[in-house]
Amino acid sequence: MNENRINPLLAESPLPYGAPVFDRIEESDYLPAFREAIDRAKREIQAIVDNPAAPDFANTIEALEASGRDLDRVSGLFFNLTEACTDDTMDRIAEEVSPLLTQHGMSILLNEPLFARVKAVWEQRAALQLDTEADKLLEDTWKSFARHGANLPPAEKKHFAQLSEELSLATLKFGQNVLAATNAYTLHLTDEADLAGLPDFVRDMAASEAKSRGLEGWVFTLNQPSYGPFLKFSACRPLREQIWRAYNGKCVGGENDNKALIRRIVALRAEKAQLLGHPTYADYALEERMAKKPQTVQRFLDRLMAPSLPAAQREVAEIAAYARSQGFAEALMPWDFSYWSEKYRKERFDLDDALLKPYFQLEAVQAAVFDLAGRLYGLRFTPRTDLPVYHPDVRVFEVNAENGRMMALLYMDYFPRESKRGGAWMTTFRELGTFRGQEERPLVSVVTNFTKPTATTPSLLTFYEVTTLLHEFGHALHGMLAEGRYKTLTGTSVVRDFVELPSQLMENWAFEPEFLNTFARHWQSGEVIPQEYVDRIVAARNFLAGYGQVRQLQFGLLDMAWHNRAEAPDGDVVAFEQETLRPTAVLPLIEGIAISPSFNHIFSGGYAAGYYSYKWAEVLEADAFAWFKEKGIFSREAAEHFRRTLLSRGGSVDADILYRDFRGRDPEPDALLEKLGLKAG
Repeated sequence: MNENRINPLLAESPLPYGAPVFDRIEESDYLPAFREAIDRAKREIQAIVDNPAAPDFANTIEALEASGRDLDRVSGLFFNLTEACTDDTMDRIAEEVSPLLTQHGMSILLNEPLFARVKAVWEQRAALQLDTEADKLLEDTWKSFARHGANLPPAEKKHFAQLSEELSLATLKFGQNVLAATNAYTLHLTDEADLAGLPDFVRDMAASEAKSRGLEGWVFTLNQPSYGPFLKFSACRPLREQIWRAYNGKCVGGENDNKALIRRIVALRAEKAQLLGHPTYADYALEERMAKKPQTVQRFLDRLMAPSLPAAQREVAEIAAYARSQGFAEALMPWDFSYWSEKYRKERFDLDDALLKPYFQLEAVQAAVFDLAGRLYGLRFTPRTDLPVYHPDVRVFEVNAENGRMMALLYMDYFPRESKRGGAWMTTFRELGTFRGQEERPLVSVVTNFTKPTATTPSLLTFYEVTTLLHEFGHALHGMLAEGRYKTLTGTSVVRDFVELPSQLMENWAFEPEFLNTFARHWQSGEVIPQEYVDRIVAARNFLAGYGQVRQLQFGLLDMAWHNRAEAPDGDVVAFEQETLRPTAVLPLIEGIAISPSFNHIFSGGYAAGYYSYKWAEVLEADAFAWFKEKGIFSREAAEHFRRTLLSRGGSVDADILYRDFRGRDPEPDALLEKLGLKAG
């Protein structure tokens, strides 16, 4: 090893726009980089504390905002890669550095001399005459200290820090267990008779997966592009049941069991909240969100559930009746629902994934999404093959405004692999911010688990994957179009129940014929998607809308059941979940099966006491898209208004005010029920 080698994580990138030097980073660089970056950040904090000048906005609040830049860079790279391209070594490093980072974070928030300076500036707030953005930074800085125990007595401060450290490790371990359990299961088939009902694209994908593992036959995994189509199309009921139980029983027992971790995570969160004077973690978490209180969330979920549950029950009964009409004599079980509903959907709308996928080649869909951003916001996307990436699948694009201004670098990572967790997400390697007077534009990443190309076909997306790409790209737009000076107030740095608005809004374009007709062409013949297919897509949009809504609401109710309580519940995790979900269950609950042990969003991600926000944001986006429809879905004037009043402003203004600035009023809650065809009357 070259002892004179400079750790690339600790040096300014020599690449255009400060792009990450992925090709120079070695795994052995991370741990020393974290330790040195933490030391640098500590020295920066101490410099603020030791400043002999009286505390003011620049020397305390802005200085604190600018501190830890090296640590932000190291963390931004490392933790994104532990999600998208990890291995055992990276996981071990994560376990070692997570408590160090928690300790460092708490050492700032519980630093009494530093808090005294922040408090001194806070108390001058009325006289400072700050602009809107600076005033919001001051308010958020004050609240971040108060909400992390800065006002607690010394012994309680220490205890709060200990709880935070343990919680960071527990949530990290939870996510690692879910990924390990996902990767541990495969359904390996060697008898072609077991493939009955599976379309060619599913068979080809499974054959490609088997080949990549050095196996004969076909391999199915618990990654969504493999698991979902198998459940939807396989005519072999015992195999459907097997893979359904594997997917829905992840981390319920076995070496990756998360049940004990759930109870500990819930207990730690509740205890932290109570130290700060909140009866439950939900009370604590919601204080800074649009909903404000658990009671508001509960009323919101109940209001949507009231018309949705009867609709879902009717839909399930309709699917069961259809299955019986086809000779299915068994009770409809959860592993049957996707299969029979897909058959019914195909018969009713003459529409299925196999029919549509040839028209949604990944490259064409990506080009269409980029073009849509160009039509709405004037953005241009240029491939940058000269910039290094962290995996050969990743593609990089420079994003520019019409006037040539560089807006962002965009990293696209589409395909599943064992080193990547499931699902789809947008993240950033660097937020927008100003450093030493120079604006640093964001480095944005979109990560998905889309259908891989095979030896004979390119990557052809399901329609669901098309909407997923639009969803994550909506998040990306929120980041790429950001404006502002302070990184903690730009882009997607907004309250949790507001952050899904831009992403869910973008999904609407997938159902607009004007948009579909611009790009959906058969990958072999070049034939434009037939109008009748487009008509069927639009007609089928609300198929099983009640069932889908109930399922999402159940996730929100389950999240609140875990977090709107003073302590972890007694008894078994699986029993607690089933008791919670039983009143709204529309399919049989299966003994020993629970989603909580693999519910990454609330036990490992950032959605604890916040899963309702998907539906909350759906209300916002339904109301917002109704406005776009009025103005024209390609209206540049409409898009510029949305960008100027909401999309570019991040968290620099309270979300309630941003929405009113955009729409001219508060959102209409019934807009979502109307959109889904669930509104009475």
